[in-house]
Amino acid sequence: MSSSSPPLMPCVSCFRRLSSSNPLACAVSRRHFRSSTPSLEPANDEFVERLLHRRWMLPSPDTKIHQVSFSANTKVQNNKGLFGEFRFMNNPNPLLGRDDAIKDRRASFYAVRDDLLHPLINGNKARKLDALLPLFEQHGVTDVVTCGGCQSAHTAAVGVTCAERGLNSHLLLRGEQPETLTGYNLMSSIYGNVSYVPRSLYANREEMLKKHAAVLAGQYGSLVFLNDLAEEYSGAELLQKPYLEPVKPLMSSGDMQKKVVIINEGAGDGVALLGVIRLVSYLSKTNLFGKKRAVKFVVDAGTGTTAVGLALGAVCLGLPWEITAIMLADSIDGYLKKEKELISDFKRQFGLHAFENVLNKIDGGVVHWVERRHPRKFGNVLEGEVEACQQIAQQTGISVDPVYTLAAWELAVHLSQNTKEGTAVVMLHTGGTLGMFGLAQRYKSYFQNLKAD
Repeated sequence: MSSSSPPLMPCVSCFRRLSSSNPLACAVSRRHFRSSTPSLEPANDEFVERLLHRRWMLPSPDTKIHQVSFSANTKVQNNKGLFGEFRFMNNPNPLLGRDDAIKDRRASFYAVRDDLLHPLINGNKARKLDALLPLFEQHGVTDVVTCGGCQSAHTAAVGVTCAERGLNSHLLLRGEQPETLTGYNLMSSIYGNVSYVPRSLYANREEMLKKHAAVLAGQYGSLVFLNDLAEEYSGAELLQKPYLEPVKPLMSSGDMQKKVVIINEGAGDGVALLGVIRLVSYLSKTNLFGKKRAVKFVVDAGTGTTAVGLALGAVCLGLPWEITAIMLADSIDGYLKKEKELISDFKRQFGLHAFENVLNKIDGGVVHWVERRHPRKFGNVLEGEVEACQQIAQQTGISVDPVYTLAAWELAVHLSQNTKEGTAVVMLHTGGTLGMFGLAQRYKSYFQNLKAD
């Protein structure tokens, strides 16, 4: 793709015409899109092999891929939700890897079902932890400290995966403990050691995390930082032991000194990109989307780490993929800053001299950051969104949530109607089912319509 002629991303008003016969009919302002992924020559295969040559938490990068098709029914009256005029259908076994599989896809998109990777963990969280947990084991880490909101899917994922690997997790949650524990908050409390932190202290996350980790380490323990672990370890040594081999403590559990590591909120660290790049490598197999087919990839963005990982994977593999992320938790300036920081961390940690010709060309601008259909304060639910989630679930068996994955679904529907033949529209379904419990607790009125008549 050429950066000199970027594709136009739809402005916010365009999304309001999802069911229109001619949905894209307005001039697009440049403030609503980023330039496309810079034109780069394909990276040396050895570079990607080097990145992925390590132990992983997930035994396989495989994921299920479904094809969602939809049609408009103009006879429908009194439409409910956001997709009242649409009827969705799900094909759990689509044809992939063949040219004719994409040609006839005018009203359909592919859903990468990473929401099915684990019963309690969102797929994007599992991908970001994929390379981290074996790294902790290899360095003898005993305790992990991280933070998030009261209904943080990230803290729940850290709590569950650490418990599964025999590590202690310490989860700092913003605000007050709710009267009833539910959703991700409940999972965090069951699997990890939860502490609720006043919002005034939580505002300075870095200082909060360091202080808590230092207290845990104590006088004789040690505090290590995630990026330091990644930089000092080459990755090749990680293959010396199979990923299922348990870590043996150096001393008895009663005398073992603590080694504490900090994970940033949302696992927004450069090393967390590795698991997402591993997913891209899997999806680019010839029998799936391949390395030559044009793909418009859609993902909802919290910290933006997953979107940057997808884009970096596409760049490193020389794929003609365009990564579009719907901004949900920050401003465009915030996401651009995060993108630059992640790429800088990645280059510092893994930019070996032999591959600098590739990494030095990655200075930001690899992700399209776009506004969601109805911008609002992060975490809020709007009228009609719960009904839209209900419709999708009843017609496809796929669960999306109003805060995150519904936004990606909406954009995938829109792009499917406005993408040239031969280009695959792909939505990364990250999860969010447990989040519905927390939303139902907080926004009771929006869930009243789901009750039986």
